[in-house]
Amino acid sequence: MVRHRIVVLSETPEWRRLLPGVTALVRRAAKAALAVAGPTQPAELDIVLVDDARQRELNRDWRGQDKPTNVLSFPCASDLPAAMKSASKAASGIPLLLGDVVLAAGTIAAEAEAQGKLLADHVSHLVIHGVLHLLGYDHDDGRSARRMEGLEVTLLETLGIADPYRQISAPARRKAARKSATPRPASRRPATRRSASRRDSARAVAR
Repeated sequence: MVRHRIVVLSETPEWRRLLPGVTALVRRAAKAALAVAGPTQPAELDIVLVDDARQRELNRDWRGQDKPTNVLSFPCASDLPAAMKSASKAASGIPLLLGDVVLAAGTIAAEAEAQGKLLADHVSHLVIHGVLHLLGYDHDDGRSARRMEGLEVTLLETLGIADPYRQISAPARRKAARKSATPRPASRRPATRRSASRRDSARAVAR
């Protein structure tokens, strides 16, 4: 069994007030995604827990949208298969760096309440969604969206979580897809201070 490293970084106490045990929860969801869709070699990713103000900054700087959003993904590699091939030739013990998944506390809590979902379930879904973006999945068109959503539903079932898309209308899903299709800024900046030395090629992807 491949062992992946999942680092959880919290930049605000708001998350632990909203969801005690959030660190274990997000790590469990990320492991579920990596177990099914992850690389066959050791990999590493960061899950960063932030408040809405920080997420707004990232969304503005990377996607040109001056507002918070629920989740942002910052993949390390635009061509994951090539990165995997390169990493396999590197010295053993060095994991493949996948990137960062950044979650906004206030926005996600408000969404869960508005949609009548358990906060823990909604967070798990967004972690899986964000990790799949790091692994090259996207929802820029109908076919890729169906593929990605189907895998999300399958992974959530392994965690005992019901299909989250049954509660979202088709127009709302199309609107979310349009929002995430915003052109990526040309500038390259890291998602977090910790990752400054390794995110030069990152791009921001939102749900």
